[in-house]
Amino acid sequence: MDNSGAHPGYMMAKRIEDADSLDFFPTPPWATRALVEKVIGPGAVSDLECLEPACGMGHMARPLAEYFRAVDAFDIHPYGYGMVADFLAAPGNRCWDWVITNPPFNLAEQFAVKARSLCRHGVALLVRTQFLETVGRYNRLFKSDPPNITAIFSERVPMLKGRVSKTATTATSYCWLIWFPERNIHPPRLEWIPPCRKELERDGDYD
Repeated sequence: MDNSGAHPGYMMAKRIEDADSLDFFPTPPWATRALVEKVIGPGAVSDLECLEPACGMGHMARPLAEYFRAVDAFDIHPYGYGMVADFLAAPGNRCWDWVITNPPFNLAEQFAVKARSLCRHGVALLVRTQFLETVGRYNRLFKSDPPNITAIFSERVPMLKGRVSKTATTATSYCWLIWFPERNIHPPRLEWIPPCRKELERDGDYD
């Protein structure tokens, strides 16, 4: 999912976003394919529907559509892809099988809580590994509701403000946090996503 939305900015490694920043850092499509190919499994989602609630320009929604039967997408800002809607303010009268997104960093906790109330099968959030830190976040979220799977990228996922680039590099590490409704059936576990960028990149990903 893309880091998007007209929300206050957040601090990232070696960068501070302005207070009025749209917080738009698109996800390279291969990182979304890695979630399905290396963690969830393509066969587990082929008959399901998914919501991408911070879709930006569709960099995450498009690869999700390669695997899911249907993908709904919206964003709080009109980037030109999907519908315009505020996910956190949306009524909870519609559910999806999966909610998958790259949320604005400073709203990721709220996205996790809201998404879990709207999913039937699972929630997956792409976040910086730094999100796993801080006492406050532990007490508010992880202590009582840890992700069932924390999948850490073994290679870096470069994200740039407002665009994707095949030649970009980064010093920031990312991981997928995944929650299942039947959390007792899936005890929390830590796993690594093997190097797969070259395998999962496609022609047109960086157009």
